[in-house]
Amino acid sequence: MSTVVLVGSQWGDEGKGKVTDFLAEKADVVVRYQGGTNAGHTLSVGDQVFKLHLIPSGILYPQKTCVIGNGVVIDPVALVNEMNELRERGIDLSNLHISDRAHLVMPYHRRLDELQEQERGDDKIGTTLRGIGPAYMDKVQRTGIRVIDLLDDDELKDKLTPIVMAKNRLLEKLYGAAPYSIDDLLDEYGQHAQTLRPYVTDTSVLVAEKISQGHKVLFEGAQGTMLDLDHGTYPYVTSSSPTGGGACIGGGIGPECIDAVVGVAKAYTTRVGDGPFTTELEGPIATRIREVGKEYGTTTGRPRRVGWLDAVVLRYAVRINGLRYLALTLLDVLTGLDTVKICTGYRCRGEEITHMPASLRALEACEPMYEEFPGWSEDLAQIEDFEDFPKEAKDYVARVCELAGVPIALVSVGPGRHQTKILQEIF
Repeated sequence: MSTVVLVGSQWGDEGKGKVTDFLAEKADVVVRYQGGTNAGHTLSVGDQVFKLHLIPSGILYPQKTCVIGNGVVIDPVALVNEMNELRERGIDLSNLHISDRAHLVMPYHRRLDELQEQERGDDKIGTTLRGIGPAYMDKVQRTGIRVIDLLDDDELKDKLTPIVMAKNRLLEKLYGAAPYSIDDLLDEYGQHAQTLRPYVTDTSVLVAEKISQGHKVLFEGAQGTMLDLDHGTYPYVTSSSPTGGGACIGGGIGPECIDAVVGVAKAYTTRVGDGPFTTELEGPIATRIREVGKEYGTTTGRPRRVGWLDAVVLRYAVRINGLRYLALTLLDVLTGLDTVKICTGYRCRGEEITHMPASLRALEACEPMYEEFPGWSEDLAQIEDFEDFPKEAKDYVARVCELAGVPIALVSVGPGRHQTKILQEIF
C-alpha cells in the first residue's frame, strides 16, 4: 500500500498523533485534511514532548513533505505561533506546504464561538471555543476568507470589509459585544501573510504529483468518527468530516487514490465535551484510567470522560470509514485492573441492538451490554514482543479484533516510538 488514510475510530483523542508519527517514518508525505486548532496531537520523541495542532505530525521527521490541506480551517495566529515554537526547538519547516484554498479562522469567529456557547446555556455543545464552527459556517455560507485572499492586500480588503461590517452588526445588536476594526485586522493579518507566503501552494497538485511518482502518502485526520458532522452523535459533533471520505475532499484527491483506511482506537473509550456516551464510567475506575492514561485534552486541558471500550462504536467506524485495519492504543493503561470490560451491544427500551441509532434520545436511553475479561498485572510497556504479553492481554486484543471485524495491525503500550508493536505491516 502506498496511500493510507488514518482516522479516529471513537470520539477523537485515540492517539492518532502517535500513530501518525510512527507511520510517518515510512511515509514520504503526510497530509492533514480537516479540522483546525480544535484538534491536538501529543507526540513523545526521546525525552521531548511535542504538542501539535495544525501542522502534520510528520514534521518531526526530516525530509518528510508535510501538507496542511484545503479542508483545514487555519487560524493564522495559532499557525505562526506553532511554527515559531517548532523552529525554536530545532525542527526544520522547509518541507511544510499550506493549501491556498484552505479557509481562515478569524478573530470574530472565535468571539462568536464563545458567545454562541454562552447563549446555549445548559444545551451547550462543548466546543473548544477556537472559532472552528463559525469558520466552517462562513465557508458553507460562501463568506469565508481563504489563504489565497490573505496573500493579496487589495483582495483581502475588498472581501474582509463587508464581512466585518456584517459581523459587527451581529456582535453589537444581538450580543452587545464590541466590534472589530477592519484596519486593525488588515494590519495584523498582513503581517501573518508575509510569514506564511513562502509555504502556500496548490497542495492538490503537489499531492497528486507525489502519488503519481509512487511516493507513500499518509493522510492524517483530526477528531474521530463519532464527531463527524454527518455520522457522529449530532449535534454534539465537530464541523467537518474526520472520516475516511473526508480525506478526498479535504486533501484534494479522488477516492481511487486511497489504498487503505486505518482506524485508531483506544483500548477503552473517552470523549471531551457534551453528548451521549453509553459506556461512560464514574468513580474510582474512571479516575484511575483518567490519571494513568493522562486523559486531559491536548488543546483545552479539560479532563476527558472515560468509559469501557464500545464495540458498537468500533463496528460503526469500520463500516463508515471502510477500515482495513485497526491500531489499538493505550492498552497499558488497563494494566492492574482485576476485570476489564467490552460493550458488545446496547439494550434500548427493552430491545437488544448492535448498531448505532441515529436518534439522540434513543442513544441516551441505551444501556451497555458487557463481556467481562480477567485483567493482567504485567507492565506491558516493558515487554519487547507482543507474543510475550500476558495471555489475558492478548485475549483482550483478540476479542477486540473479533468484535470489530477487522485485523489489528498495531498495538501501542506507551508514548515512545519503540512501544508500538507491529502485528501487520501497513506501509
